[in-house]
Amino acid sequence: AGLAADVERGARAQEEGAAAGLEAAAHKMDQSVAIQETLSAEETCLATVQGILATEEGMESRLLSLIESHGKSMLCLYTHRRMAITAEDVCLDRVLLIQEGFAVEEVPPENNLQIPGSDVTVQVTSGGASLLVRLPFGSHTQTFLREVRRRCSPGKKDATAADPEQSAAGEVTGAPRLKTANKMVPSSSVPASGPTQGLSTRPCGLRDTLVKSLLKQKESSYTHLQNFRFFVGTYNVNGQSPRGSLRPWLSQDGEPPDIYCVGFQELDLSKEAFFFNDTPKEEEWFKAVTESLHPGAKYAKGNKGGVAIRFQFHNSTVCVVNAHLAAHPEEYERRNQEVRDICARMQFHPLEPGCPLLAIKEHDVVLWLGDLNYRLEEQDMERVKKLIQTQDFQALHQHDQLKIQREAKLVFEGFQEGEISFQPTYKYNPGSDDWDDSAECRVPAWCDRILWSGKTVSLLSYQSHMALKNSDHKPVSAIFDVGVKVVDKKSYCKAFEGIVRSLDKMENASIPSVTLSKREFLFKDVKYLQLQVESFTISNGPVPCQFEFISKPNEDAYCKPWLIAKPSKGFLMPDSEVVIALELCVNKSTATALNSGEEKLEDILVLHLDRGKDYFLSVSGNYLPSCFGCPIQTLCYMKEPIREMLPEAIRELDVVLHQVMPI
Repeated sequence: AGLAADVERGARAQEEGAAAGLEAAAHKMDQSVAIQETLSAEETCLATVQGILATEEGMESRLLSLIESHGKSMLCLYTHRRMAITAEDVCLDRVLLIQEGFAVEEVPPENNLQIPGSDVTVQVTSGGASLLVRLPFGSHTQTFLREVRRRCSPGKKDATAADPEQSAAGEVTGAPRLKTANKMVPSSSVPASGPTQGLSTRPCGLRDTLVKSLLKQKESSYTHLQNFRFFVGTYNVNGQSPRGSLRPWLSQDGEPPDIYCVGFQELDLSKEAFFFNDTPKEEEWFKAVTESLHPGAKYAKGNKGGVAIRFQFHNSTVCVVNAHLAAHPEEYERRNQEVRDICARMQFHPLEPGCPLLAIKEHDVVLWLGDLNYRLEEQDMERVKKLIQTQDFQALHQHDQLKIQREAKLVFEGFQEGEISFQPTYKYNPGSDDWDDSAECRVPAWCDRILWSGKTVSLLSYQSHMALKNSDHKPVSAIFDVGVKVVDKKSYCKAFEGIVRSLDKMENASIPSVTLSKREFLFKDVKYLQLQVESFTISNGPVPCQFEFISKPNEDAYCKPWLIAKPSKGFLMPDSEVVIALELCVNKSTATALNSGEEKLEDILVLHLDRGKDYFLSVSGNYLPSCFGCPIQTLCYMKEPIREMLPEAIRELDVVLHQVMPI
């Protein structure tokens, strides 16, 4: 689907039987294992990522591996099978030395419009060689690039491989220790998403959430509806490869659509596709779709695997669902349940951390397409064929299970479907327009459907395409005019500034403020284990507040160990007050340092108000040294009372005695 949009990847609905044909390997097996098997014992594959390499022949899949040998690094490219599991599945293509002149740089998209959730295109240069590689979106790719860049950062020594035969272009033409394998088949490609337009967003926070909520309420003041044309198509290809052009399906109108949304079912029916969640047919059909798009416009292609995809187009959110529901006429209740399961269990992770998950119906526009497999309640084959022959589709449609279930509000509540004026799309003899004459002799049915929900969606056409004969299904398409909320920047800025000003005024009026009866505290002639208390009052203003003594930077506690505040935290109602007691007591754990003068009775307390400012309290005092807390050796060598000795003399005596008679 060519989506000029902010693409956010949707979670996969894991219900039984609702497996869509666009499934792609979001979590592929770690292919580093296969690379490691090709290496010698002294070499290590640190990371591997699958990408698409631009070559003279076109776009080809490659495994990119970061390999380290004897403390030196290289970037190796491998051709590979669909899923590389063992060494036999990979073949060394080229090696780039990570040395001076090596660089990996991200290539910005057209118009410098960043696309959240899109693939990453990087340019790898080494000497005179330059490669353009597209890597899949995700944390695995970012980790891989970070590791490569770390090894080619300024100041790092050359990381050339041992005894390589290096070309002038900076590539290794011979790496004798790297074993290779042959008989490769190309892997499927994952194309990049196109450019997008939309408002920039910031991470979720209390203020940001409030601003966004108020902006949403005022959305009509800074947006206007603008129609964009959507092409929505669905095709159950029955495991077949494309034969011929898809233009009779994808480009039948004179005016090119703004956005294509294309879904397939039964793309690959082989057991390998089931186990590895990967198929070369994906690349075949993607190429066929790309070559058959409307010639009147250029499209940014993005083939996002999974059951659903969501994106933001200007200020409107769109969700496209591709579903393949349970087969057989009697299973309509199961199909209903599968639709409910998809709606209930599929949730999308927003790009902004901390924001709630999004459900399918929480979008401005939802386009639902696929082989929904609803059949005809009328089971008489001859009567069905007669109605089809006379093109009495309206009479035949009265027996359609999906129509019956929707009218009973048992499925797709809130969705709409266009009038069906085309003959059933299933089941044909592949390669022809003849109805199924196999042993099963399936009754024709409109299995392939397109529905939508949204207040700004207008259906322009809804049809099947008999010219395509690959499958036992016929593809279906729908053209929509979708009213999209386009932001007027001046009106948006005006609304945003007004909200910020009102919030600032509200926040200033709601900032808690207190009055302290005292901020400086002096404790005189403090003695060992004799408690002294100083008190002060916190008087609150008109705003409820929560207060707490907090620790200063690089300190674990809010006060010195000889001091404590009671209470140290609490809540104040408007115009109320609380008395805080500062209790000072020197015990055996703190007396030694105070006797020797290493510590003094000095501290700064920080009283913090939640959503308010901090208040600083100064605490000081003088301690009267005593024999308590002094080592017995020190007391034995004192020739005068401890209170008559200077702290420096006590410290010096302690040091000397510890050297002579260590404890």
